[in-house]
Amino acid sequence: MPSVSMELTFKHKTALVTGAGRGIGRAIAMQLAAEGLTVICVSRTEANSKSTAEAIQKAGGTAHALAVDVADKAAVQVASEALLKEFETIDIIVNNAGITRDNLMLRLKDEDWDDVINTNLSSCFHWVKSLLRPMTRNRWGRIINIASVVGITGNAGQANYAAAKAGMIGFSKSLARELASRSITSNVVAPGFVRSDMTAGLGEDISEEILKTVPLKRMGEPEEIANMVTYLASDQAAYITGQVFTVDGGMVM
Repeated sequence: MPSVSMELTFKHKTALVTGAGRGIGRAIAMQLAAEGLTVICVSRTEANSKSTAEAIQKAGGTAHALAVDVADKAAVQVASEALLKEFETIDIIVNNAGITRDNLMLRLKDEDWDDVINTNLSSCFHWVKSLLRPMTRNRWGRIINIASVVGITGNAGQANYAAAKAGMIGFSKSLARELASRSITSNVVAPGFVRSDMTAGLGEDISEEILKTVPLKRMGEPEEIANMVTYLASDQAAYITGQVFTVDGGMVM
């Protein structure tokens, strides 16, 4: 029988990762770069995008920093035009940038709804629409959207966040059907309770209550989300599209 190699391959691809300045996005950017990809590290602030890009460069990888407010449609379009002039095509798009503005429905402000939808969901549309055409011409591409288990289950006090993440799932599945003929895959990674700056701010009592809902009884690490993203970005994942992968310690079964 022929041997089967489990080594992931990417063939000199270029990836764009939003929200790459910290947490899950930083871990994704670092891991893709470690696999030999050129990574565009997008963050709202120049300091955060440069921090990740410099860390990648220090480790021997290739990265570029790009400060963009992903909620700003015009800024995304301008940045995309500049990227396509420099790289001709962005092969892999990882939409990870996100914010929370939690509150119960009766207290949820209009601007908190708009900010979360624009940052978490509309930004995916703007990046994909702006970068898609060269990808279709090349007949190869990966679109990976980082949602949340909350987009599957809902969560009290997070109607805006859950709606945005659920929207990402529907968006990704629709893209999968549209783009399959061009050998472009579109998938979702839905993290559960992951160690981050956000979870670090939770009190011990809240953390303990949340962990009761996690069969593995621990928080995930950003690198564990990056593992799934890296696989989905590889040549080996060419036959996987339109799927939602929960990386959540068993929260959603």
